[in-house]
Amino acid sequence: MNKFTFFFPGQGSQSVGMMAGFADTKIVRDTFVEASDILGLDFWAMATEENERINETTHTQPIMLVAGMATWRAWQAHSPAKPSLLAGHSLGEYTALVAAGALSFADSLPLVRYRAEVMQNAVPAGVGAMAALLGLDDATVLAVCAEAAQGQVLQPVNYNSIGQVVIAGNKEAVERGMALAKEKGAKRAVALPVSVPSHCALMQPAAIKLADYLSHVSIQAPQIPVLHNADVLAYQDGDKIKDALVRQLHSPVRWVETVQAMHAQGILHGAECGPGKVLAGLTKRIAADFSCTALTSNDAMQEFSTLIAAA
Repeated sequence: MNKFTFFFPGQGSQSVGMMAGFADTKIVRDTFVEASDILGLDFWAMATEENERINETTHTQPIMLVAGMATWRAWQAHSPAKPSLLAGHSLGEYTALVAAGALSFADSLPLVRYRAEVMQNAVPAGVGAMAALLGLDDATVLAVCAEAAQGQVLQPVNYNSIGQVVIAGNKEAVERGMALAKEKGAKRAVALPVSVPSHCALMQPAAIKLADYLSHVSIQAPQIPVLHNADVLAYQDGDKIKDALVRQLHSPVRWVETVQAMHAQGILHGAECGPGKVLAGLTKRIAADFSCTALTSNDAMQEFSTLIAAA
């Protein structure tokens, strides 16, 4: 069996009905009940019934962690095979740390809800924005941000795949950046429907508060290495992991480098452990021979376990 990895998705992959492929899986339902008891919210109803709450940041971040962990536990019940590396996109990094045994599920839920609250409160509504730029290389995106900032914050914040970079900062600067990107040959410049300009310098006040909260949270050495968004490194020391989580709030998500680092270690198979297929799609664009399966149902889990057994 070849080495394989698990990727955990972040905010933006949530949708009503996202756990339909596991509706009758007891360990999945039990995980949602456990989370609901911890935070006092009915997460299963939020995930299955039409509502707006699922897209509120303070609900989205916990429910994505719950969904990712429910899928992880379903995998553990399905197969003894363990990934040799883990990573998560933004919020997904927290899910990866719980899966790796570095952070307890009970501690992680209030932690990510607090993270969502301080992110939401760091920037007044309407002040920040994010946009996806398609078809420009990284150097051109950096040049666009430098030129369009005009004294405001404007930075690349998600290096999602080759030629797909998300920028964030002050709303006016983002709008200038979108216009300039098109002038410089971007195929598309798309404003994202978010209320928080994540992973840019506007998140510095949130990072300070998160660091204080994390000082009271126990983080152990992971049982499976986790590559962090901010520096594409894995740490065994709890304090270094906390520092990486704090830096992540105001640093770019280096997803292209994360997938490339795994690929360089000979990993050619991965699974997206949580709702949606966003990371599976990005992985294929970053490394054509790196297959990634979205574990959105028990059938998908069976397909992936058969794949890695035959690899």
